[in-house]
Amino acid sequence: MDQLNRRKERQGDRALLDQILDEAKVATVTTVVDGLPWSVPMLFARHGDEILLHGSTGAGALRHIAAGAPVALSAFIADGLVVADTLFDHSMNYRSAVVRGVIEKSSLDPAQALTALSDSILPGRSAEVPPHTSKQLAATLVLSLPIIDGQWITKARKGGPGDDDAAGWTGEVPMRVVYGEPVTHTAGDVPESVRRLG
Repeated sequence: MDQLNRRKERQGDRALLDQILDEAKVATVTTVVDGLPWSVPMLFARHGDEILLHGSTGAGALRHIAAGAPVALSAFIADGLVVADTLFDHSMNYRSAVVRGVIEKSSLDPAQALTALSDSILPGRSAEVPPHTSKQLAATLVLSLPIIDGQWITKARKGGPGDDDAAGWTGEVPMRVVYGEPVTHTAGDVPESVRRLG
């Protein structure tokens, strides 16, 4: 696979890539299946130098990428609105990453990979629930996208509109993910992993 061509100062740095992949919970995986574009949002987790993906063993497109089809994974975090004094100059502060490559088997066994993925989404939850059953593991496909130099790009914007001569108000409106109050569906105490989200 050819390297991504982008000026060095625009490729971003590995620390920013890891930050984006660790903070984002959902990424879009894109490939071509039978000559047609295929794109799906998926939960994911970074584990060292690989990105873990999972799905049902019955998912045809996932089996396709598991067989070695090239993919692109993109993650995006909106950090705020940039409000200028003209519509033309309105913008958004953000961080984004694109990782390309070929899917391969994870360096982790399926149980470890699923636990790493789950704890990335809800830290500490794996210690509160029973381990995966063999039936659950058999029904789950765990995939890995290696993070390889030259096969990823990060982009980011921060700051205000940069127009000190604006005629009216300009500024930034920060954005962030905020968890709401847990909604109970069964009896029992709210687990510690969920309480820590607040």
